[in-house]
Amino acid sequence: MSRISVRIFAMLLTLLAGAIACNAGSGASAPVPGPVVDQAKAAASGKQTAVIAGGCFWGIQAVFQHVKGVVSATSGYSGGSKLSAEYEVVSTGETGHAESVQIVYDPAQITYGELLRVFFSVAHDPTQLNRQGPDSGTQYRSVIFYGSDEQKKIADAYIAQLDQAKVFSRPIVTQVVPLKAFYPAEAYHQNYATLHPDNPYIAFNDAPKVEHLRQEFPALYTGK
Repeated sequence: MSRISVRIFAMLLTLLAGAIACNAGSGASAPVPGPVVDQAKAAASGKQTAVIAGGCFWGIQAVFQHVKGVVSATSGYSGGSKLSAEYEVVSTGETGHAESVQIVYDPAQITYGELLRVFFSVAHDPTQLNRQGPDSGTQYRSVIFYGSDEQKKIADAYIAQLDQAKVFSRPIVTQVVPLKAFYPAEAYHQNYATLHPDNPYIAFNDAPKVEHLRQEFPALYTGK
């Protein structure tokens, strides 16, 4: 059985057991506020990069592909070595990699802090340790891979802000670590949610995240 088939099978077992798969932001006990510490929007269009991880990269990629100001979102791996950046190997949970998404965005349209607000609000549950919904293992951990001191400052301050306000019923477990490298995933993982909307895993776990984005952030949502 392929890793994808195992993932779908695990999800179905979870549903049959009566568990509800994690939908984005399900750990929040109050609306997730915007970050107090953030960068200002740029005066001119350009491109900046953010790398995040929070469960299966299919759903994270799908969410950010629908965010205004995002130029591209690519599924891949971060946290481990180049030699182990392969799906079958990463799926062992022993490589140090997390299933990640590289986001290229226009800082004149959206800030880094606004991206993190989407990440914490609708893309995943930041209070779950090494799992999201039916997926478990270190490769599904919640991580912000910062690429600059400014990104680290914004991420650390935002997590502290949300924890202090008790926005979530449990503490945020998201790691904030330096980005060493990002390795794009295999071609068949790219745009997976868009290309396979009838896949049961996508329908139960990822499509609701995109719908939550549309409902909670209509000004940021794009139907592209």
